[in-house]
Amino acid sequence: MSNPLLNRVSNDAQRGYAGFRESGVRSQQGAGQQGYAPQQPGQYGQPGLGRPQPGFGEPGAGPGLGGDGGGGRAITIDDVITRTGALFAVLVAVAAVAWTASAMSPAVGGVLFMVGLVGTLGLGLYIGFRRKPVSATLAMVYAVVEGVFVGAISQTYHAMFDATGGSIFESIVTQAILATLCVFGSMLLLYKTGVIKVTDKFRSIVSMMVMGYFVFSLINLGYMLFFGGSPFGFGGTGWMGIGISLFAIGLAAVMLTLDFDNIDKAINAGLPSTFAWTLAIGLLITLVWLYLEILRLLGRLRSD
Repeated sequence: MSNPLLNRVSNDAQRGYAGFRESGVRSQQGAGQQGYAPQQPGQYGQPGLGRPQPGFGEPGAGPGLGGDGGGGRAITIDDVITRTGALFAVLVAVAAVAWTASAMSPAVGGVLFMVGLVGTLGLGLYIGFRRKPVSATLAMVYAVVEGVFVGAISQTYHAMFDATGGSIFESIVTQAILATLCVFGSMLLLYKTGVIKVTDKFRSIVSMMVMGYFVFSLINLGYMLFFGGSPFGFGGTGWMGIGISLFAIGLAAVMLTLDFDNIDKAINAGLPSTFAWTLAIGLLITLVWLYLEILRLLGRLRSD
């Protein structure tokens, strides 16, 4: 559930990736001797997604911009947006197929749920702790696996809580999607306007809380699967369970601000465009986590 890969992007931006800063300085000095004005480094942590350095990322801008340390181009906000959109398109398409298969056969739905759950956890941990930027192939595979999980679990909630023939706006899945989009937009606005500022202390506290909740979620999952616990885990549908869901939703929402800040840092530092897939999949992980927590809260509220 956490995004250690995005924290690593932030650290790479602060330290410089593959000697980018040193080679960039040499390149700027050489450009200055030829009559070109050197670029000024960006300020980390300032709100405002998508402010690439002027002149960074152009072909031939110098070494250190590519993922291999060669003359590639620097990441831009367009790179992150297009790749995030591509991953979401794949996830939605796969989720629709998994939804249909689960609706036709609950047994198939159960298999898809377990395959998606195990695949999402396994690939998520692998992506989170590998040192290299995420490749396009790996990102797409993860989106497919997570799409299977999201489609199967969404169909399960739909079958449990939606009345036959009800309005689409009364569907628990539709409400969860709309709520996720509203939270995303609200957190982006709060970050862009500077209401929420991501400091090192803020980042450390949120990261520790997310890691702690991730461990709790694994224990909760084991309790549900192997010890006959409530389908919602600890707290069930009571006030304790609702409180846990509200805490998780708030934590996922706050995690979005760290994602936004990491994107800003990557762009301002001129990290290679190969990092766009890492940033895109990080946003995907956080948004799906937020959606699932909202779906769980709505399920608890609708339960008798």
